[in-house]
Amino acid sequence: MGTEPSFGSLPHAPGTPSAPGAGRPLPQVEDGLVERWRAEGGELVGLLSQVRERCGGVAGFRLGPAPTVLVTDPQAVQHVLARHPERYVKRSHRARALLGGGVMAATGEAWKRQRRLLQSQFTGTGMRRYEQRITEAARTTAQRWDRYARTGEVLDVGQEMRRFALDAIWRSLTGHPLDDGTERELATVAAVAAALPIQPADMTDSQDIAATDLARIDAVARHAIEAARKGEAGPDGPGLLHVLVDDPSDTPSERPEYTDQLIRDELVTLLVAGHETTSSTLTWLYLLLDRYPEAREQALAAGGEGSAERGRAIQALVNETLRLYPSAWVLPRYATEDDTLAGYTIEAGTDLLVCPYLTHRDPELWPEPEHFDPRRFTTPDNRPTHPGAYFPFGIGPRACLGLQFALRESTVLLEHLLPAHTPVFRSTPTKTAYGITVRPDGPTPATLAPPTT
Repeated sequence: MGTEPSFGSLPHAPGTPSAPGAGRPLPQVEDGLVERWRAEGGELVGLLSQVRERCGGVAGFRLGPAPTVLVTDPQAVQHVLARHPERYVKRSHRARALLGGGVMAATGEAWKRQRRLLQSQFTGTGMRRYEQRITEAARTTAQRWDRYARTGEVLDVGQEMRRFALDAIWRSLTGHPLDDGTERELATVAAVAAALPIQPADMTDSQDIAATDLARIDAVARHAIEAARKGEAGPDGPGLLHVLVDDPSDTPSERPEYTDQLIRDELVTLLVAGHETTSSTLTWLYLLLDRYPEAREQALAAGGEGSAERGRAIQALVNETLRLYPSAWVLPRYATEDDTLAGYTIEAGTDLLVCPYLTHRDPELWPEPEHFDPRRFTTPDNRPTHPGAYFPFGIGPRACLGLQFALRESTVLLEHLLPAHTPVFRSTPTKTAYGITVRPDGPTPATLAPPTT
């Protein structure tokens, strides 16, 4: 994969300058920068990097018909996402063609009701209910890797991570382990997600995107919903899908009215959120460990198997991977009213792009930002404490509700695989794909070597 800087790296961005008095005009990049970027057919991340480099952590530019503001400064991030989410809203989700009215794309009162119901399933008792299902998915993957190690078979690490994450969320949703047929049909989720635009403003009639793949996803969803309505629990017992199909007359009036269409949308939303981001994170992690093998050795040296110390060290591997490759690399928002952000005037109707990818690579916040160093998350005072400096799952009321599920998925799998297997890559991706998620753009073939520690 070459030498530093690491995958998808960007030029170092300077720190955010002190904000001037309230109501000052935004620093603006020249129009020629955007015109050159368009002419060259560059990635959006490259343009945003240049905007950040030239104008700092809150900067204006003209990307479409409305003014656009890039936000990477931690205090400004917190202002937009956590302190004033009612002023900075999701106007139209870029994945609506796939997610429909699911909680990730919903807005207003509908979103509040859906979020309230689902939040209870991913904290406390809800998470304990899924713990065993995640563990069974990890064991299944570990058994498969044991077989690969014995036979010397070539595996694709990215596909393996996707298969594990899909198995874990499918067990949690339906009570059934993932079978080969369902896996083949749901593989189209990744194809649809890759075909969707990065920004809502880029979408016209997005229902035409990957229509055949959407039909296959819908068929799987219908079958699962019908089984849940009939009370057909899997070997692991009822899943989250059974909560959605419960008779609303047995629940409080504030419960969402889950029609078959909305149940389908929620099911697909949870499938996407529950496996696409996790599989990308785990794939990046293995690619990073290939480049930084000492990080694996340090994690395994931290306490014995099953110890709290090792758990924290493995969690640090995941956290540092999410710093470099956050689950959502850019978060679009829309200003519904005039506001002052970091001392600058924001007019109603402005599009904002909050970019954790660039915040996490700011050398003023993260020394040697392109270097993979999990000790940032285990050594006291080794990372910024401002909540707007590290937000791989967002912050505020619209932060990812599956945060704990995703982190638990990742750590449980790594606890099973890291001590036993080391992938030896035959080739690694040379490019990064910046879509709804940020993922390695290419196959990741490998064989499994015996453990070195």
